[in-house]
Amino acid sequence: MFDNPNVVLHCEKIDKIYPGTKALDGVSFDLLKGKVNVLIGENGAGKSTLMKMIAGIEQPSAGKMYMDGQEVFFKDTNAARAKGIGIIHQELSLFPNMTVYQNIFIGHEHKKGVFLDDKAHSEGAKKVLKRLEHEIPPDTMVGDLRVGQQQMVEIARNLIQDDLRVLIMDEPTSSLSAAEVKVLFKIMRELLAAGISIVYISHRLEEIMEIGDHVTILRDGKYVADADVKDIELSWIVERMVGKNTQYHRFERSIDLDKAEKILEIEHLSLPKKGGGWLLDDVNMYLKKGEVLGIYGLLGAGRSELFECLMGLHPEHSGTVKFQGKPMKIRSISEQIKNGFALVPEDRQSQGLIQTLDICKNTSIASLGKYVKGIFLNNKAEEAAVDAEIKDIHIKVADKKLPILSLSGGNQQKVVIGKGLLTNPTVLLLDEPSRGIDIGAKTEVFEIIHEFSERGLSIIVISSELKEIMAIADRIYVLSNGKCTGELTGDEINEDTLVRTSYAGLGTGAGA
Repeated sequence: MFDNPNVVLHCEKIDKIYPGTKALDGVSFDLLKGKVNVLIGENGAGKSTLMKMIAGIEQPSAGKMYMDGQEVFFKDTNAARAKGIGIIHQELSLFPNMTVYQNIFIGHEHKKGVFLDDKAHSEGAKKVLKRLEHEIPPDTMVGDLRVGQQQMVEIARNLIQDDLRVLIMDEPTSSLSAAEVKVLFKIMRELLAAGISIVYISHRLEEIMEIGDHVTILRDGKYVADADVKDIELSWIVERMVGKNTQYHRFERSIDLDKAEKILEIEHLSLPKKGGGWLLDDVNMYLKKGEVLGIYGLLGAGRSELFECLMGLHPEHSGTVKFQGKPMKIRSISEQIKNGFALVPEDRQSQGLIQTLDICKNTSIASLGKYVKGIFLNNKAEEAAVDAEIKDIHIKVADKKLPILSLSGGNQQKVVIGKGLLTNPTVLLLDEPSRGIDIGAKTEVFEIIHEFSERGLSIIVISSELKEIMAIADRIYVLSNGKCTGELTGDEINEDTLVRTSYAGLGTGAGA
């Protein structure tokens, strides 16, 4: 029996054991009523696992949960939903082959007689998306939306639940622009005013200090500490998360980039938008050998589209791309990999990993052609190459034959990077390489970027986080509304200039 009027849900000594690992070890957690309850910790700390217990996705191996003074057990998500618990997943759980309104109302359908009332669904979707200041046409296929828009649809799904008491938000801002984050925070405050309690997981520490009320820290599956946000500082959180105060720092370069040759030149690159306008509008930029080139901009600025053009996903683009001084015809992804290009995509789950394959195969999948002997795959050579890559970029893995989903988010991301590196690229394209990973794993990813650029690999990095892009990039291009609005070097690389330049190309009605 547990009864505290200020606690909407209490977890008592929760354990979760998976084969070979203990994800949660005796964790007790109070979800405070009408508050933003921040849950924080490095990747693999057990945050998402604990939330899956509360949302009915997984069941505890040991321990109990209480609501309203009574013990509860959620055998599935429907049981949790019946108690008013909703969850916004870190990895999107949408149906790409269904419309926006179908995704929003799935499991909450309205009927007109024996038929679904799609008119009510469409109107309801319009209403909730307007509230989110993201008026996407309800009949748009979700697969046609960008990741940030899909994240808004995921959020909208939970806001239509009438009996909502607890909303779990697992990395809800990882794909959102600064403007979209402000809208989300406004909605969160409205939910609190309506008596709804929020669990908020984020790796963006500044957000936690802005929106959070109470912080609980987990490390290695165990409870570490908790405190009211008003009583602590960022350094307190970081020290308890990772055991030391980690700061981003600029890496010292041993390469003289002024004398380095241009490896890639992009001239007058344009990509038309369906229905008129431009996704990319006369973009000009270059990349030098061994350089880490940053691309910064708001959501919808054209950053990912630039990478997609370079990898052969948009043959309809115009303009010239010169590689090692010669114009290149970009035809297909497989050909671009052979040409020396590798892409680490923004959405690692749907675009970077094959979840049914193990860690080894996920690492080697893009370079299997190198390990074919006659008509057979040389498994020994493949596994030796994967072992070398795991060692080279420090992927923490007990057995490379384990399922890819057994790894933490940070180590999954390293596998995606390792997959690209195993193709021996000349140019590595990294689209939001630190998305959804903790501060410790981010630092390791930055070290990989620095180390391989020192070896002569040319790298282009897209990042939405100012401090990250400033720490890792030698030079930065800023995109805004499909246009290149600035090239920053040296002392020009500062937060003020980056933000102002990123808004420079936005005309009336242009969205981030």
